[in-house]
Amino acid sequence: MKIIKWLLLAVCLSSSSVGAKQIAIVIDDIGYHQRDLEFLTLPGQLSYSILPHTPYSQIFATLASRANKELLLHVPMQALNGKALGPGGLTVNMDKEQLQQTLGTALASLPQVKGVNNHMGSALTQQSKAMKWTMEVLKKRKLFFLDSRTTDLSQAQNAANFVGVNNIGRHVFLDNITTHNQLQQRLDELKYKATKHHFAIAIAHPYPETIDFLRKALPELVKQGYELVPVSQLVERKYIQLAQAQGKAINAR
Repeated sequence: MKIIKWLLLAVCLSSSSVGAKQIAIVIDDIGYHQRDLEFLTLPGQLSYSILPHTPYSQIFATLASRANKELLLHVPMQALNGKALGPGGLTVNMDKEQLQQTLGTALASLPQVKGVNNHMGSALTQQSKAMKWTMEVLKKRKLFFLDSRTTDLSQAQNAANFVGVNNIGRHVFLDNITTHNQLQQRLDELKYKATKHHFAIAIAHPYPETIDFLRKALPELVKQGYELVPVSQLVERKYIQLAQAQGKAINAR
């Protein structure tokens, strides 16, 4: 049955993605403010990454699930700048038991999530051992990992590949600067990458400027021929394409 399911999914994805330019947008840093709930009113299949143990994490997860929106856990990880992590944070001085217990508790608080991505993490994601411990937890729970790529030296995807966790990486930060011109430039970069590679992933944040921009920009993306999809769909697409490539290589021998 599992093989049949994957074959059907492969057919659906391959047929729907011929010439398709698929974009996933993940809204990070959800949970601290009531205004975060407004992002659920945005059109299209966006994904939302929730910070654990925050004031609005539970109500957001409940409302998002009712609206059939995809959720990730936004795990705070130690940064090089020493910025405070907040609850549920993972640090470089944790041993395996501390790290896995902290992560497990955060995941247990939000059972709706399909995957995990890192909040900050420019220090921790460089640590191969810590990333391997992280991926062991995700493997047991059958969750994927989205590398926010807060450092070019991240070992997160290498560790995920080693442990056997499906993973993918971010292409564009949409709103590091929230002026309209900068938001439009980052969106144009996202569209370029999606056109060139047939898919692209952006991370954005629950800023007032971002929601105003996206409310107008998302319908335009669809009109321009881009398909908004949950980030998990791009993860599935990646591994189906890898399997197809491996099959071709074997047949070519």
